Amino acid sequence: MNNELNILALDIATHCGFCTETAHGVWDLSIKRDESSGMRLIRFKHKLKEIFKLEEINLVAFERTSGRHKNSLIVQSELHGVLKSLCEEESIEYRAFSAKEIKKFATGKGNANKTTMIEAAQTKLGMTSDDDNEADAMWIYEVMKDSLGI
Repeated sequence: MNNELNILALDIATHCGFCTETAHGVWDLSIKRDESSGMRLIRFKHKLKEIFKLEEINLVAFERTSGRHKNSLIVQSELHGVLKSLCEEESIEYRAFSAKEIKKFATGKGNANKTTMIEAAQTKLGMTSDDDNEADAMWIYEVMKDSLGI
């Protein structure tokens, strides 16, 4: 049995940022031509199962559902449902953080914009891309570690 804490941090959206101890990036969950909207959920579940196994994930951290746009809220909520259901099936603990908590931790300001979050991830975490989803996932990972005192 693995006693190590293996965290997966997610910025859940159609372009889903992810971060573990060994990898970070973005999963494209976009619906392709002639696909049902359920394909996004299938892609997400497949990616989760794959990374759970590869990284022996036993804790997931993610950003709480928020926003102003109805369609984005629906997509986030559906993906959160897939995540929580799979975590329950796999006996993996999970925790959500608000956008404000994540931004304040990363930049000192709870209302930081995307550019500021990216710049902070590049400067403080060594991120080499300019993707806000990846930056957010990396910061969620750091917030989770901080909340655990590690």
